Parts: sequence; C-alpha cells; structure tokens
Amino acid sequence: MNLPAEAVNVLQAFQDLPGWEQRARLLMQWGERLPPLADEQMCEANRVHGCESQVWLVGELREGHWQFSANSDARLIRGLVALLLARVNGLSAAELLQVDLAGWFNQLGLARQLSSSRSNGLNAVLQRMRELAG
Repeated sequence: MNLPAEAVNVLQAFQDLPGWEQRARLLMQWGERLPPLADEQMCEANRVHGCESQVWLVGELREGHWQFSANSDARLIRGLVALLLARVNGLSAAELLQVDLAGWFNQLGLARQLSSSRSNGLNAVLQRMRELAG
C-alpha cells in the first residue's frame, strides 16, 4: 500500500535513530507539533472512548480523502496519535480499512514500547477514524 508523503517522512526520521531515547524524544516533538483543536472541538462528541487518556478526534472528507485532527491530554499519547495521523491523513475510506496499526509502529521501532493499554487506545482511535469514514 502507498504511504502518504508525511508517513514516509516519519518513517525515515525514526529509522535513522539508533535507540529508544532518541525515538522517545522525537515522538514527543511530533506530539508538540500537532495543531491544537479548537475548544469547541474538544467536546464529548469528539472524545474517543477506549483510551485511558483523553483523546479527541475530528475528521473531514476532502475530495475523497480523509484529513483527521486530534489532541490528547497525555504527551506520549499525543505523540503516538501524531504518528498515526501522519500514517492515515490523505487516505480514502477503503485505504483506511487496510491500515495495519501494529505494523506501522513496528516499522517505526516503537512497537515494543506500546503497552497493551496504549495499543488498545490507538486501536480505538483508528476504529473511530474508520467509523467517521464509514
């Protein structure tokens, strides 16, 4: 499957790093770069259920391709969500269904650091994206 340009950039950045500490630092930087959601978007209707941390997600279909925005109250989760957005933004609804979340974080060298609760939370975010695109 073709990766969006942003996902290719993420992959190159993470694969060039030798260790977990550098990846963790880069992960936090990606989270800090997430554009903030407007206050009215951080409402219960946009909250993703199934995450231990609070995560808000909004999606918009533009010319057949989905663009998602998200935020979280937890720094690490915000970074992970930012990397997920890089992977999915610009995809069609059909392509969204084929995204392999575990495979993506494995490629980034981050899979071992995903606890089961974080992994479940990210799966909930991806599932919500698929519902919005459905």
